[in-house]
Amino acid sequence: MSIQMVLLPVFVQVGLTFALLIGMVLARRRTLVAGETKIRDIALGEPNWPKGATQIANCYRNQFELPVMFYVLIALALPLRHADLFIVLMSWVFVVTRFAHAGVFVSSNDLGRRSTVWLAGVLVLLAMWIYFALKMLLLI
Repeated sequence: MSIQMVLLPVFVQVGLTFALLIGMVLARRRTLVAGETKIRDIALGEPNWPKGATQIANCYRNQFELPVMFYVLIALALPLRHADLFIVLMSWVFVVTRFAHAGVFVSSNDLGRRSTVWLAGVLVLLAMWIYFALKMLLLI
């Protein structure tokens, strides 16, 4: 696999993270400008943001949980030359689940749907790690 093919899903995942960061900043700024939130109420990191801004912030923060294990896997697989077609395809599936998860998170925030999509991403990432570990341990 070419480096570009392996890294493209990583760049897309990073793009999602930055999009959520920008969305969070804009949502928070809107509430401050509208006077819905007072600076004194959030100055020390208190959780006093309105629901919409909190949803986006929580979704953004979530990008530093499960995706970290995805980044580590790619960071290991690439230089060790074990980033093959399976890893690339599963990377795309994982990234699609992250987009779906973020979409539910910042819209309806339906916990049932959000949890289902999250679990799908977990299972894809688990399969990727098992595959990678077996390739490394069995020297395939």
